[in-house]
Amino acid sequence: MYTRRIFPVRGVLKWTRRHIFLFLLIALIPVVLFDVVGLKWLHVPWLPLGVLGTAVAFIVSFKNNASYDRLWEARKIWGGIVNASRSWTIMVKDFITNDHAKKIRTEDELQSVKRELVHRHVAWLTALRYQLRQDKPWEMHLKKGKSNEEFRSNHFRVCEDEITVEDAIQEYLSDDEFKTIFSKGNQASQILGIQSRRLKELMNDGLIEDFRHMEMANLLVEFYALQGKSERIKNFPYPRQFATLNYMFVWIFIILLPFGIMEGFEVIGDHILEDLMTHESHSSLTHKIQEFIAKHFVWFSVPFSALIAWVFHTMEAIGENTENPFEGGPNDVPITDMSRGIEIDIRQLIDDTDIPEPYEWKNDIVM
Repeated sequence: MYTRRIFPVRGVLKWTRRHIFLFLLIALIPVVLFDVVGLKWLHVPWLPLGVLGTAVAFIVSFKNNASYDRLWEARKIWGGIVNASRSWTIMVKDFITNDHAKKIRTEDELQSVKRELVHRHVAWLTALRYQLRQDKPWEMHLKKGKSNEEFRSNHFRVCEDEITVEDAIQEYLSDDEFKTIFSKGNQASQILGIQSRRLKELMNDGLIEDFRHMEMANLLVEFYALQGKSERIKNFPYPRQFATLNYMFVWIFIILLPFGIMEGFEVIGDHILEDLMTHESHSSLTHKIQEFIAKHFVWFSVPFSALIAWVFHTMEAIGENTENPFEGGPNDVPITDMSRGIEIDIRQLIDDTDIPEPYEWKNDIVM
């Protein structure tokens, strides 16, 4: 997630520079054939090309809207995780008492139980974010593409690539719990299962009464629901048939675009030549320069074609890079930073010690 007020245009140009050069080459070849080789018939009528461009614009817009919906839904889910985590910690802090205990515990023992439940919740957050950062087949081209890979390595950090999930989660769990969750498939679900079993033990010991146990169990159900919603977005991509056809239509338009623009620029050059015929002096340097430009005005179609192609392709690429909000890209929901923020917040609520500092990020890109 970018935190600057204005998206860095320089970064966008650097990210898309290879495609800019490609668009200039695609626009240059038809002009050479048209103006140098003399293939004046080599053009496409603007009317059908304009209809195609309009259709492509609608398709790109639809995809970008769908990508934004996926991003915004992911942000709402993690907003729910933030709120539910605070509620969980308040319940842990206030519901676990000696009021109905079969065996009276000291304040240090109660604090140890509270710390255990909160640390296990931090372990759940850690396991969940690592699961959401795992690569999916439809995400690989975004990470392994040359421009994306270069941008990723030089401009931002992904903490999940720097430390393994085992090392990140070990300090929050006991050895037995650690071995249990990594012997199963879905670590986050297993941690919530352990949390539920621990709540039942505390209820049997009288540290939590029935009503309070029910309220805390309902929060665990809420965590399962929020985890499932996150997994739904992660495990079900934007439909590949739509994404593939959208990509193909954009490139068809980009390739045909120079053939539709050339004739229009040549017409403009002819109008300039007609105006130059009315000049009193045809031998002045200014007149000759203008005449040369008018005769070869079709070459101005090259930068204009490249510009239009860049706009369409970049908008399509933005949608493609936004549709997966957990993949570990600069446009993602910042689940790593949110997890650390939740950890700091809830551990401070129970007066815990050795609380970590917030992450430091590069180039205003928060992950």
